[in-house]
Amino acid sequence: MHLFYTADIQPDQSQYQLSEEESKHAVRVLRLNVGDSVQLIDGVGGFFEAEIQDAHPKRTLLSVISYTPEFQKPSYHLHIAVGPTKNIDRIEWFLEKATEIGIQEITPLISEHSERKDVKTERLNKVIVSAMKQSLKAYMPVLNEAIAFDRFLQRIADQDGLQKAIAHCEEDAEKKYLNQEFKTGQRYLILIGPEGDFSPVEIEKAISAGFVPISLGEARLRTETAALYACTEIALLNR
Repeated sequence: MHLFYTADIQPDQSQYQLSEEESKHAVRVLRLNVGDSVQLIDGVGGFFEAEIQDAHPKRTLLSVISYTPEFQKPSYHLHIAVGPTKNIDRIEWFLEKATEIGIQEITPLISEHSERKDVKTERLNKVIVSAMKQSLKAYMPVLNEAIAFDRFLQRIADQDGLQKAIAHCEEDAEKKYLNQEFKTGQRYLILIGPEGDFSPVEIEKAISAGFVPISLGEARLRTETAALYACTEIALLNR
């Protein structure tokens, strides 16, 4: 299967021209030619079957054969707000794996102990697109701009129906496990702290805002590992 991300394609189109970058990949790298079948995803659930009409390395023209809406639509919505790691490669790794497993929204969360205060989303979105194509998903996770902890709590305060949790390393706190606290088929929001964890003040603010303290097991996990663990737990809960 040769899958291309085509964000601007419309459901009723009969023809579509690949971008220069995707055309070059199709013709020069994959060696595709006239008559070869390809698949297209628009990132919002649309899945298209198409056939190459003109194999041009700069403007490959496709004939669209079929369109499937809401292709493999997930039964839940998972939003993880995670502290960006000092080494950006670790966040890239998390985004890649979380996209493959199944996540719908990610927010880089700048908190008191964050070592990285800025996040460039352009490269990270490319990682997400690549992982989406690799895992044959038609929905592209939303990567929000980085936001300060307090502003984030204010932003989500009026969102009803969220199942909210915060994972932290404070040992004297009473915590629950995700599969004990969350129900299936819901909208979930999970906070994962930076390398230095959330501060006690931030933890208290989150709890006051309705977040349930959770445990991700006995081991002390890296930030990106904890975020992926939470993502996996939610996926397993909803399988």
